[in-house]
Amino acid sequence: MRTERKHTRLDRVFARLDREPERPAHIGMPRMSRHRMVLFGATLAFYVAIVWAVVITSWLVRLDWQVMFFRPYQQWPELHAFVDYYVVLGQRGPTAVMVASWLGWRSWRQHTLRPLLALGVSLLLLNVTVGAAKYGMGRLGPHYATEIGSSEMWLGGDIFPSGHTANAVVTWGILAYLASTPRARRWLSAVSAVTSLGVGLSTVYIGTHWLSDVVLGWAAGLLILLALPWFEPLIARTETRVFDLRDRWLARPGRKAPAKDAVGQPVMLKPLTDRTEPVAGPVPTGRSARPPAHLAPGPHTTRAERSPVSPAGSRRPPHPERHPRGATSATRP
Repeated sequence: MRTERKHTRLDRVFARLDREPERPAHIGMPRMSRHRMVLFGATLAFYVAIVWAVVITSWLVRLDWQVMFFRPYQQWPELHAFVDYYVVLGQRGPTAVMVASWLGWRSWRQHTLRPLLALGVSLLLLNVTVGAAKYGMGRLGPHYATEIGSSEMWLGGDIFPSGHTANAVVTWGILAYLASTPRARRWLSAVSAVTSLGVGLSTVYIGTHWLSDVVLGWAAGLLILLALPWFEPLIARTETRVFDLRDRWLARPGRKAPAKDAVGQPVMLKPLTDRTEPVAGPVPTGRSARPPAHLAPGPHTTRAERSPVSPAGSRRPPHPERHPRGATSATRP
């Protein structure tokens, strides 16, 4: 008995990708809805509150020092090897290459530049906003702290907010932002949130960031993702200009037109009107009633004695003295 192979989840994923040779029509550009505006405003207020709490050296700074003196890397040394690899998920170079590779394939598959352009805009916003906040507030990290209990602000540092955490939120969250279905968007949002928080806590475990750095970095990355719909018109205009430049480059004067594929072009065939022999018809499947054949009088040759005939005629030269077997030859003098 023949049984059919049960399709795995990976097979279903590849089947779904094969059914999307171009950009799906049901995917619309996200808009700055009222719900998103409320989330953006709440996240911005949370961002300002964290900065203010650190500036005034509140209970949050005391919590930072308590976690630093706890030294998690000494409490759980068996996790150090795993954390060293896991924290790479927040480094800008490796994560940007991985996400850009996936979005580049998706852009080529769906014939659109929007995924790559959205990633580029989000990374540009990340570098500008988080970089400006880092160097503007100049907070020192736990390994370089100068005074116990102080906020370590405006001392030439560059760790507030956490760049690892913000980068993890943006690079992995852009996959949720560009998801095709609401269900995929929810799952990818949850995965990116957990991954980014894990990356931030990994930096706290190693001792390179305060706990408040991680919280502010998570809010900074979320603000960028929530603000992306404001840049969708710019992304659309940029995509249109890029395609226009490509069309102009292909249509520039002096450029040879690419050779067309002969396989897809129809070919007109001429009827063979000068053919000398009739074309053999289809062989009948059953016997049909035919009138009896009457042979003409005279000698008849067998199949082996006949000259091979091609569509252009016989290839043997004519021989005046050639006679078929069985025929009476003329008496030679």
